Amino acid sequence: MKSKSSIYSNISGIFAIALMGFPVYWMVVTSFKPKDDILSTHPSFFPHTFTLDNYSQALGKYGFTQALLNSVYVVIGTVVISMFIALFAAIAVARMKFKGKSIFIMSILLVQMVPLSALLIPLYILLTKLHLVNSLAGVVLAYVAFVLPFVVWTLRGFLVNIPLDLEEAALVDGCTKPQAYRHILFPLMAPGLVATAIFAFIQAWNEYLLAYILLSDQSKITMPVWLGSFTTRQGTDWGPLMAASCITAVPVVIFFLFIQKQLVQGVTAGAVKG
Repeated sequence: MKSKSSIYSNISGIFAIALMGFPVYWMVVTSFKPKDDILSTHPSFFPHTFTLDNYSQALGKYGFTQALLNSVYVVIGTVVISMFIALFAAIAVARMKFKGKSIFIMSILLVQMVPLSALLIPLYILLTKLHLVNSLAGVVLAYVAFVLPFVVWTLRGFLVNIPLDLEEAALVDGCTKPQAYRHILFPLMAPGLVATAIFAFIQAWNEYLLAYILLSDQSKITMPVWLGSFTTRQGTDWGPLMAASCITAVPVVIFFLFIQKQLVQGVTAGAVKG
């Protein structure tokens, strides 16, 4: 028989899953409800009548395709640039000895503690001087600055779990440092790289505040900002908004389905040491 502690743990886990999953469930269910059902004073957990009108309105709304392309451009740019820079920074922090190393590591943590709202004005002023306000390139640079500390810290956690003896053995066998990294370190880091890239992807895909502040041209807005267009002075069009939210979540879900194995391996690989 299962112990009481095991039963309580299972109940707590089920409760936590239900608590986190209910908003997603409500979003999906609402996206299939007609307007009268959504605005009813007696909400139902299941739609009385299924409709796809909300999805047709969301897909037909002005700017959807452009916002999707903008988000893809911003996310790919953010992930590629941040991963490229963070990889070398993480190798330096995890493998090399230099003055101020502990201070650098602590500064990474401190930067992550700074709220994003506190960085808005300095970022806006800096990007204005660089003539990058209202440009996707400026948003990418802002996202890189926002994501980079987290990516460096996470990759460092994966690197410290890879024994240094493996690299030293490769050097003894005649490999150069770049060859040892390429043939030994990078393959072992692959799950960690994938997991870190996913977290960077999610942060860049869902970020709203920076994109809203930096982008004023409607042809350059990203998907989270585009979702805000469903709320006007006349009110919020809840049905199309929920449908659009489901559509926005689809790329992340598909991405997870394709690389879920690498994600699990990466998370467990980085969970031993910090």
